[in-house]
This record gives sequence, structure tokens and C-alpha cells, in this order.
Amino acid sequence: MRGEPSCPKCGGRVRAPGLFADSWQCDVHGVVHPLQPVIPPSVEALGVVVHRAQVPVWMPWPLPVGWMFTGVACAGDDRSGGRATAVVCSGPGPLGGFGELILVAEELGVGLGARYAGIEGPDPGPHMKVDEPPHTKVLAAGRPTPLWHVNAPADRAVFAGEARGLWLWAIVWPEQSGLLMYEELVLTDLRDAGGEVDLVPVGALSPRIL
Repeated sequence: MRGEPSCPKCGGRVRAPGLFADSWQCDVHGVVHPLQPVIPPSVEALGVVVHRAQVPVWMPWPLPVGWMFTGVACAGDDRSGGRATAVVCSGPGPLGGFGELILVAEELGVGLGARYAGIEGPDPGPHMKVDEPPHTKVLAAGRPTPLWHVNAPADRAVFAGEARGLWLWAIVWPEQSGLLMYEELVLTDLRDAGGEVDLVPVGALSPRIL
């Protein structure tokens, strides 16, 4: 696991603000919100991200049967707060086998969701089939939220839309486990969950979040 911040768009090294720049810089992508080092999943790690976040921290709640929280990431620094969050959950896939779901909330241009989706970023717009009706819907913080399919590598299913005025990405591995997104998932912003966060079942760290 990385011990220092990295670029949310490419995972490369970033330079901290200094004498000649007041923002974090990536040699490839310029000014970025740094992705903070990922630590093993725990209720405490989740709490740190929730406390820092300026954007939602989405999690299916209740979790699908047999699923667990298996990682969390946050892009942003102490000055700006979390401008993008990612939560990964893992469990039995709808068609058998093992499935993983990353939910990303982010401001325009951060690029974390596109990185996990495996597409050119930073935002899903050019890759979304918005000329078609929404492909699925979730209930995000009590609001019906349409999601569109995003063209992405064949090993995963990617959906995106807008919730609370910000991008909401759902990236599912393997691709056939994308059926999970058609099961009327209820998403909770963990910033509003209070003590319920302590009840989240925790599993081993998913490499998908790294």
C-alpha cells in the first residue's frame, strides 16, 4: 500500500504545495486533489473519511446478503477536505462467484471514478449513453437516482449519474455481477448514518481500491 498521496487520475506521484505552487501537482495531470494513502478497512478508517469528506460517502445499506465493506479511499487534503470518496464492498455475485462494487462520489474533474472505471477521464459524460433512457436506478439518500451505462473495459460493468449535484459512479467486477445494480440498491450517505456506521461488517482489503 502506498505511504504517500498520489494522483487520483493515474496513481502517479504528486508534489505537495510549496514555494512556487499552492496546490498539489501531478507531472501528467497538473493540479489535482491528492488521493490519500489507503489503509486496511475498519470502522475507524471509514470514520476518518466520513469526517473529512465534503462529498457523499456512499454505501449500500443494508448491504446485500453476505457482502462486507472492504476498502475506502479519499481524494483531497486537510485544507480542501475530501473532494472524492470511494467505498468498495465485496461479496457473493448475483450469478455465483465473487463480486466487488466500488461507489465513487466526486466533484467535477477529480478523475477518481474514471480511474477505477478504466476509462479516459476525468468525468463520465463522454462515455455515457445519455441518448437512451437510464439503464437502472438506485435510491440515493432517499431520492430515486437514474444511472446510465458507461463504456468501459469488458471485465467490469460501469454506471454513472448524478446524486446531490455530484458524480456518482458504480463500478462492478466481474462484468456479469453488474446485475447487482438492477436490484433496487438503497445507498446511504455515511455522513448521515451516525452510529449505524459501527454496525458495518468489515472484510479484508480489496486490491481494487489501491
